[in-house]
Amino acid sequence: MLCIDEVSGRSKKFKKGLTPLRHSGIVATHTVNTNYIHMRIKALCLAAAAASLVTTVAQAQNVYSMNVVGYHQVTIQPNKFGLIANQLNTTNNTLQALLPSVPPNTLFYKYVNGSWQPSQFDEFDLKWTDGTFTLNPGEGGFIKNVDTAPLTLTFVGEVLQGGLTNALPAGLAVRSSMVPQQGLLTTDLGYPAAANDTVYTYADGYTPFQFDEFDLKWTPSEPTIKIGEAFFSKKVAAENWTRNFTVPTQ
Repeated sequence: MLCIDEVSGRSKKFKKGLTPLRHSGIVATHTVNTNYIHMRIKALCLAAAAASLVTTVAQAQNVYSMNVVGYHQVTIQPNKFGLIANQLNTTNNTLQALLPSVPPNTLFYKYVNGSWQPSQFDEFDLKWTDGTFTLNPGEGGFIKNVDTAPLTLTFVGEVLQGGLTNALPAGLAVRSSMVPQQGLLTTDLGYPAAANDTVYTYADGYTPFQFDEFDLKWTPSEPTIKIGEAFFSKKVAAENWTRNFTVPTQ
């Protein structure tokens, strides 16, 4: 679930135990609906204003930027684990800053150097025992809902745009799309697949997908990754996951 707001900004010229191995804003003039993203964009500049803005930019030789902010949500069922991702950037992407209020005793695990490092939301202090874990766009971690009701996590921030790079090491690592977009892992999200690479998605257990060395395609099928979902990446060789992303505006 994803909600997007679009706001314009202006700058005065460019200056310097575990085992390793998913609302919308109001539409001002239009709705954006791609195959794998459903976004409703609330534009604060209409088309005529945008045209005027372009003219102003050309005349004043200033640089304008368009920042896109919003939120996405992930729901974890009672007494279940979820492999989650934060796909919106903030000035502080630590666990404590992103999830400052969850049910007491909620558990979070981050995969670090081949092992799971835990943090718990303390029932007395009402904060994470280790809130310094990062959950940057492109990363991920396990969270366990220890409550008897579904747990909905809301992430708020800015959609990263432009050239994006997510480092994929050789071997196992928990990774996610750096932007809140649902789609086929390679076809839509641009994940670089090589022979014998494997990814594991999680939903009450791991599901493996391997990139066949002969057919050079995902087997048994290409995985679909949801908004707010992380997965295990197992690369034969280290590689960067790069893409150039821009939020569609019409």
